[in-house]
Amino acid sequence: MKKQKLKKAAALAAVVSTVFAVTACGSKADDSSSKAEKSDTVYRTLQEIKEDGTINIGVFSDKNPFGYVDENGTYQGYDVYFANRIGEDLGVDVNFVSTEAANRIEYLQMGKVDLILANFTITDERKEEVDFALPYMNVALGGVSPDSHVIKSLDDWDKDDQMIVISGTTAETYLTENYPDIPLQKYDSYATAKNALENGNGAAWTNDNTEVIAFALQNKGYTVGISQLGNKDTIAPAVSKGNETLLNWINEEIQSLEGEQFFHKDYDETLVATYGEEYKEELVVEGGKTE
Repeated sequence: MKKQKLKKAAALAAVVSTVFAVTACGSKADDSSSKAEKSDTVYRTLQEIKEDGTINIGVFSDKNPFGYVDENGTYQGYDVYFANRIGEDLGVDVNFVSTEAANRIEYLQMGKVDLILANFTITDERKEEVDFALPYMNVALGGVSPDSHVIKSLDDWDKDDQMIVISGTTAETYLTENYPDIPLQKYDSYATAKNALENGNGAAWTNDNTEVIAFALQNKGYTVGISQLGNKDTIAPAVSKGNETLLNWINEEIQSLEGEQFFHKDYDETLVATYGEEYKEELVVEGGKTE
């Protein structure tokens, strides 16, 4: 009887030991997973991209004329023109990855893209999460509204009206910080923001002035009442934080392209039909030089 009790006790101890071991292993796995989530940003070096033969570049698919998909399913636009040149000079194929304003940083941090070329405005906040290369375009914020009620200032805003913005853009940040009383109607994509304005869901739409100017030129019945809101900024390529080899190559590429006035050619090929010659010198940046 005593031996039987001892056997039962030993068996129980073995079960407890096994359960503890499994639980402990589970805890270690959870800790490992947690650490992985907090680990440094995932990215591919320049050499790894070359060895793979493909570079993944995040661009917009609905922001004509900067990044969009045409009727043939082909990516087009100012940013896309630059992306294709990067692939050509790097000697690799370009895999375009459609991105939205709100997930540009996330796509870099996840390693979903190697490079972002999606009208990405340089800001101090974004510099903490990604590394920006030299700029290739000037930009500011602007506002477009229907001809029936052109918004020329935000100082006397009617609190019953809503302002259309796109989540993750500098427009959203600027308005939140400087005009907290203006109610914002937020959308995830450029297409939905444009539809909202066309459907009368907001009194005006604030975004990059290049975008609102293009919208007003391409759609009758709308006026850019505010051509510049806040300070002038610049647009630049962005890579994952710490990806120095790719960042250095992009910077060298932008500087070398100045000799052939590449971005002026880019403007002529992709933007002049929308903006004409009037905005070329104001928007284009060559060699990363903004002054």
